[in-house]
Amino acid sequence: MKTAVIVFPGSNCDQDMYYAIKDGLGEEVEYVWHAETSLDGFDAVMIPGGFSYGDYLRSGAIARFAGIMPAVIQAAREGKPVLGVCNGFQILLEAGLLPGAMLKNKKLKFICKTVNLKVENNNTLFTSLYKKNEIIRIPIAHGEGNYYCDDETLHMLKTGGQIVFTYDGENPNGSKANIAGIVNRAGNVLGMMPHPERAADALLESSDGLRLFQSILNHWRESAHAAYTS
Repeated sequence: MKTAVIVFPGSNCDQDMYYAIKDGLGEEVEYVWHAETSLDGFDAVMIPGGFSYGDYLRSGAIARFAGIMPAVIQAAREGKPVLGVCNGFQILLEAGLLPGAMLKNKKLKFICKTVNLKVENNNTLFTSLYKKNEIIRIPIAHGEGNYYCDDETLHMLKTGGQIVFTYDGENPNGSKANIAGIVNRAGNVLGMMPHPERAADALLESSDGLRLFQSILNHWRESAHAAYTS
């Protein structure tokens, strides 16, 4: 599996994401600068956290118009796994690849700590190695992680199984329905505020995030095998 890690001016979690793929999975990974226009040859796309373009206007608002974004959108349409973490989630929302929007944290303060997440849906290509309702420990670090959508969209997310992760116990940012991560209707685009790449090694407080990347790899292997044998 060959993975692209998109790098914007202000990205600061790109190296963490690179490490999770290269050392955590032992798979091929490359940085792709935001001004590039092609993702040909890549099997998966990762949009890391940080402060793209300094969060000018609002988080993800400028990054949504970067040269690489049409290729990201095309990769999503082709069914390739696309993961956006923290600022990456905000960019996916701004690009219309996921529904809803991000507001400032309820208490208007930046939050950086490890939280409990509940796996609401383990029947996705990102969560197949988790158990349904499993509680995992993943760090957060954001100032605008308060996920918002209207009631109609929330109903769609719930009935479609698109809510993948929720905050268990404390809701750190005021996110609607405790939402921490959602997928698109096709199930191949995941946006989440917590950082699985920061919980992908036994040396860290938690290695619970590694299984997310392993789930993606397993999906890619199964898809490649099916294509080869068909």
